[in-house]
Amino acid sequence: MPERCQTVRHPTAARNETIGVFGLWHLGCVLSASWSKLGFKVIGFDYSKDLIKKLNQNEPPIFEPHLKETLENSHKNKRVRFTSDVQTLGDCDYVFLAYDTPVLENDESDLAPLRKAIAALTDILKDGATVIVSSQTPIGTCRHFRADLRKRKKTLELVCSPENLKLGQAIECYLKPDRIIVGADSDVGLSKAVALFHSIGCEVIPMNIASAEMVKHAINAFLATSITFANHLADLCEASGANIMDVIRGAKSDPRIGQRAYLSPGIGFSGGTLGRDLRVLADLNKVYGLRANIFESVISYNYDRKTVIIAKIKQILGGELSGKTISALGLTYKPGTSTLRRSLPLEIVELLCREGAKLRGYDPKADYTELDAMSSFAVCSSIDEALSGSNLAVLFTEWSDFKEYDWQNGARLMQDAKFFDTKNFLADSGLARKGFQYTGIGLGQT
Repeated sequence: MPERCQTVRHPTAARNETIGVFGLWHLGCVLSASWSKLGFKVIGFDYSKDLIKKLNQNEPPIFEPHLKETLENSHKNKRVRFTSDVQTLGDCDYVFLAYDTPVLENDESDLAPLRKAIAALTDILKDGATVIVSSQTPIGTCRHFRADLRKRKKTLELVCSPENLKLGQAIECYLKPDRIIVGADSDVGLSKAVALFHSIGCEVIPMNIASAEMVKHAINAFLATSITFANHLADLCEASGANIMDVIRGAKSDPRIGQRAYLSPGIGFSGGTLGRDLRVLADLNKVYGLRANIFESVISYNYDRKTVIIAKIKQILGGELSGKTISALGLTYKPGTSTLRRSLPLEIVELLCREGAKLRGYDPKADYTELDAMSSFAVCSSIDEALSGSNLAVLFTEWSDFKEYDWQNGARLMQDAKFFDTKNFLADSGLARKGFQYTGIGLGQT
């Protein structure tokens, strides 16, 4: 296999080739929109007939900026269609395995949907077709999938190109990536994948399949460790009188760290994805009998972070939660998405409810159909409604709506104008001058 794909001449895939997308949630919808926008004919498949009906009406199942508009345009130009008939994928030249791999409560991946997809594809794919696994898989999974495909038909290929999307910027991120990772165990698979990805027009970094899976684990574990490092540092800043915002600004000025470093103190990481990759690496550590326990330590510290945040909320409220009304501002685990699945803000809200607090939540995009019923949790339709009569406002998610809000009016609506900014998102907004007792993370003495 060539060390760098730029040193080998690969043809670019022809726009008359057909791309299939197997699994249509966030990742699958973004892939369908992106490849059709590039001019390819795209067939999106999912077993859910209700989901297919909505997608064919340009109604994606999740909010993502520009997703709906891109799908509308591709439908108009007849470059995309959605179906629940898996046989339709039989004529595709490429099929992306694009399930958002479910994460179980113990942070392990549920591979059942992916295994079902591979079994279905072995029966229908035409000679020479290439499966591209973009779903997140534990290291070793894709080699098993490739072996299963080629037992049935030797001309089939499977490569691993793990997704690297940012919720809220997914389409732009996919079409203008810094680089694309392609893991292939044959020159034929590599050549086919590179030919397709050259249509995007960026550097392709080739490696074997296991390495591509490990790259994804490594990136997410590094980001999770950076978040944990920032949280721990923020606690030390708070205790010692330093200001974490100044410390981070100083640290990022060092070119060995850089301005894009993932140093954002807050409530910890959530969503399941980072935890899943940490769990994979921690389990591998045990399998191979290695002594280092850094991944287990990050998992443990992040789990305990919720306790730290709740203790801080109690401290702000004088030590008692029972009977207090708390406004939860932002419930999705990050801005730019509507999903509440594995949302850490929501987990903290649930814990506060159990301790007797009354929660009033507002989020500009949250999909509340994903919520379990909670008697103490009231969903509000505006920031004003969430703040009305509250003893404390807690900002969990950095939506721009909160930057634009009239906080002077918000202070008047509350019973006690106390504000806990778990992301330091409004640290420079002068909330103290607008009537609030403002508390951030790790701000120390200002």
